[in-house]
Formats: sequence, structure tokens, C-alpha cells
Amino acid sequence: MENLLLNISAGTVDWSRAQFALTAIYHWLFVPLTLGLALIMGIMETCYYRTGKKFWKDASRFWQKLFGINFAMGVATGIILEFEFGTNWSNYSWLVGDIFGAPLAIEGIVAFFLEATFVGVMFFGWDKVSRGFHLASTWLTGIGATISAWWILVANAWMQYPVGQAFNPDTMRNEMTSFAEVALSPFAIDKFFHTVISAWIIGAIFTVAVSCYLMYRRRQDEEQACRDRRLAVRSMKIASIVGLVSSLLAIHTGDSSAYMVAQSQPMKLAAMEALYDGGQGEGLTVIAAVNPFCQPDYASGEEPPMKIAMPNMLSFLATRDFNGYVPGINDIIRGGYTMPDGAKALSLEEKMERGRKAITALSGYREAQTSGDAIAAANHRKTLDENIKYFGYGYIDNAEQTVPYIPLCFWAFRVMVGLGVLFLLFFALSTFLSYKKDITKMRWLHVTGMALLPLGYIASEAGWLVAEFGRQPWTIQDMLPTWVAVSDVGSASVMLTFFIFLALFTLLLIVEISIMCKAIKKGPEYERN
Repeated sequence: MENLLLNISAGTVDWSRAQFALTAIYHWLFVPLTLGLALIMGIMETCYYRTGKKFWKDASRFWQKLFGINFAMGVATGIILEFEFGTNWSNYSWLVGDIFGAPLAIEGIVAFFLEATFVGVMFFGWDKVSRGFHLASTWLTGIGATISAWWILVANAWMQYPVGQAFNPDTMRNEMTSFAEVALSPFAIDKFFHTVISAWIIGAIFTVAVSCYLMYRRRQDEEQACRDRRLAVRSMKIASIVGLVSSLLAIHTGDSSAYMVAQSQPMKLAAMEALYDGGQGEGLTVIAAVNPFCQPDYASGEEPPMKIAMPNMLSFLATRDFNGYVPGINDIIRGGYTMPDGAKALSLEEKMERGRKAITALSGYREAQTSGDAIAAANHRKTLDENIKYFGYGYIDNAEQTVPYIPLCFWAFRVMVGLGVLFLLFFALSTFLSYKKDITKMRWLHVTGMALLPLGYIASEAGWLVAEFGRQPWTIQDMLPTWVAVSDVGSASVMLTFFIFLALFTLLLIVEISIMCKAIKKGPEYERN
């Protein structure tokens, strides 16, 4: 714990956060497409297995080639992301490594090796293994990637909803008390399903965009163009159904995730809604004029101007009661309201005081243990146990530190939801048109489908921003602020590696886009009948 009390510079904290955010944002450009294309290509190869038609084999190989390009690029950023926990966040790793490291270890040993093993069979096993075994390899590659996402999201969910652990003052570490609670927490389950389903939407959008390109472009070889259009139409039918079903499921999982946030992270929900003073029967804000460039004066309690809200819907979303009480930012700071478990919420000042008691008791316990004073150690241990829940608040100096950056949370949430509604409407339309009409000549549909591709990534990144920035200032909710979790390294070192990673990741992204565009432009390769 002595390391946790070091006076680490603000520059080190800011650059460490920036570097981790940079790595995560770039990594998240690759992961959703991997998970989404895995489902698409699995469905297509299943069609080949059931029908034996070479058309479906050609379609499967085309989408698998694009999957492989993206898969290779995603591995590099993922490895660097995990290394940063040790280099930039060593205090965090020391304190909770026994818990946080378990799901990451399982992800590396089990899930990653599963997908790494079968991805080779999927790419190089055509005509070398049976159709059934190759189909199994394709699905197992996707399942491995999904299981990998499960364990990573378990680790992330634990940071936002820490359960199944207890602090041991003798080892100065948080230790796992129940692996099942960590692995199967309701927060982890909701986060997994919402994240994976949103990745399926990305896969569907990507497939639709590429299919629209294949139909939109003009090729001199009319026979090749005809085959491309046929493949594109079939692919668009599958992707539209996957996108439509996934969009509907995302509404359900998003609602469940929002309910969990309301129960365990009320400050995040208040920031997402720009809700300064809460109450009963709160409306869900559709839009409001929240200045995106500065933190609003939430302490005044004045609602954002030009606010349009759906009456009572926020209360229903957060409490499953149209008249339920939803606390605002100022309510959370003041305390005194009734929480979902029936207890009265402590004020921020009370939490800070109890946090300081916990820190003082820990120091006293360590000294008493060293001097051999068992009675004093027992008294300090009792005080520590009574206040350990608020340990992280002992490092908080003022209320402003506990409020996330409201404009980012507010607008990112609306970008995510607004684009999600747009995708739902588009997939409903494209499903109808692709099954009922000749879409090969609908130029407006082709242009629209291609235009949705960058919007899909914007929606995906916006969801990540809401999840991660909304829980600030906590590295671990209520337990460890970011400025206590970082490594004691010079800010110049972190700044240097930030720009190195920025250049490296940008180069990787450019390379992937270039290779991907060349593969798409070349188009599918067809076997002779």
C-alpha cells in the first residue's frame, strides 16, 4: 500500500489514461468485425455444408479472407493493451492482480488457443479435411473469439462492479473469494451479451456495405459481374436478417445494461442523462443543448436548455417503475435518498470521511502488526473492515473529482442510441427489399449501405466511451481512483510511448484498410464447376 500513497504527477496520470484510451479505441476497431464476421461466415459455410453448392463455398472463402485480414491486425493491439496494465498501471495490477488476472489468463490459455488452433484449419483446410470438420473449425474459430471476448468483458465488468473479492491487509492485496461471483456477475452477463450483439451488428453492416459495393461497381467482365451480384444479393439477405435480429436484441440487452448501471453506477447514469437534480417520474432525455466543449454548471441544478424528454421513461428504465426515484448528480453528492436496496445513501463527505478512516486504520494495523501489538491490530482491523467499502473515497479531495465529463457521456450515449435506431430501420428495409425486389439496380440502396459502414464504427466506439468515461474517476468502482492506480513513472516516458503507439496503430489501420480494400476490389474467387 505504500506504493499507492506515492505523489504521482498529474501529467503521468493524464498521459497514462490517454495512452490506454488510445490503445483501447484502436483495438476496438478490429474486435467487433472479428466477432461479427465470424457469425456471417459460419452461416454461409453451414449453407455450403447443407447444400453442397460451390456457390456457398466461394462465398464463405471470400468473407473468411476479409475476416483473416482483420483478425491478424486485432491481435497486435490486444497484446499491447494487456501489457499496459503492468507498465502504466502497476499499482492497479498489484492491488487486484489476483482477481483481474484470472479471467485474462483463462482468455489467453483457453479461448485464444482455441481460436488460434482452428483458424489455421479454417484458412488452409479446404479440400484437405472433410466438409463437416471444416465447418466445425469455422464455427469453433468464431466461438473461440467470442469466449475470448467473454473473459475480457468479465474482467472489465469486475472493474465496474467489483464482487467476489475481499481486501487482505496482511498481503496488501484484494483477493478473490468466489470465482463464480466474478465470472457470472449480472453486470458481466449483461455486458457480454450487449457487446457481442453489437459486434454482430457491425459484422452485418460491413457485409451489407461490401455487398452494396459489389453491386454498385461496373465490371467489364459481364460473367464475373453477374456472379459478383449474385453473391452480393445472397450475402445481403443473410446480413440483413442478422442485422435486424441483432438490432432488436440490442434494444433488450441495452435496456438491461442501463438498469444495471442505474443500480450500481448511478453517477454514470446521471452523467449520461445530464440529470443534475433527480426525483420521481423522471423523463428520458431525447435531446438537449448540452455544450460539448465544457463541463456544465451542474451544481446550480438548472436543467440543460432546449430539453426534450419522454415523460417517466428514465424512471422506468432505472427502477422498472414509472414513478421510481432516480438520483441526479447533486443528489448523489448530497446523499440522503433511498437506494434500491432500501438503505439511505451516504453523502460524498461521509464517504470521504469513512474512506480516510479506512486508510488510517490500514496504516495503524500495519504498524501494530510490525510492533506485535495484537490488541491494537485487532481494533484497527475492525475499523478497516467497517469502512473498507469506501476505501477509494479516502483519496477524493472534492466533489468535482467524482463527476464524469458530462458532455462526452451525454452525447456519446445519444450517438450510440440514435445510430442504433437508424440501423434497425435500415435492416428492416433491406431485409424486405432483398427478399421482395431486385436490389441489384437500386443505386440509392447501394450508396446508403456503403455510407452506413463508418457510422457503424462510430456507434460502436461511442458505446465504449459511455461505458469507460462514465465510470470516471474510478479504475475500480468506489475502490481505486485512476490517480492512485498508475505506475510511478515519468510523464515524459508515457508521452513518448503514446506517440509511438499512435504512429504504430495508425500505420496498422492504414495497412489493414489498404489490404482490405484491395481484397474487396479484387472480389470473390470462384472455383470452376
